[in-house]
Amino acid sequence: MRVIIQRVKKGSVIVDGRKISSIEKGIVLFLGIENNDTSNDIDWLCNKVSQLRIFDDENKIMNKSLIDVDGDILVVSQFTLHASTKKGNRPSYVKAAKSEFALKTYQEFLDLIKQKIKKNPFSGVFGAEMLVKIENDGPVTIFIDSKNKE
Repeated sequence: MRVIIQRVKKGSVIVDGRKISSIEKGIVLFLGIENNDTSNDIDWLCNKVSQLRIFDDENKIMNKSLIDVDGDILVVSQFTLHASTKKGNRPSYVKAAKSEFALKTYQEFLDLIKQKIKKNPFSGVFGAEMLVKIENDGPVTIFIDSKNKE
């Protein structure tokens, strides 16, 4: 499981010209699911994301978590995070999970992150063509891979 986390002042998802989710201060998280992801990956990532200290404290030092600042999270499924560009110029997505498994895992991630941050996560529409608008704050952008634990 891979994520790109962006600390944002605001973020939104638009599908078919209609805004379906939007947040103010918080995190926009792009979630890439692969075929061999397990509940351990979900648990580890949800713990990491909810406790990641990427928000400024009163001294302008990144020392506060999403929970500490009562921020929102917008989770967007992103199979292209598992693109392999090793051969040629056209990315391969063989590691990306098949739709049925990915949707189930995406829902499990949303359910667990809700428990961790004690508020409802916002989300995109799984499998849809989405326009994601982000006002990156910092900018702060972090990549995490649950298989490497980094």
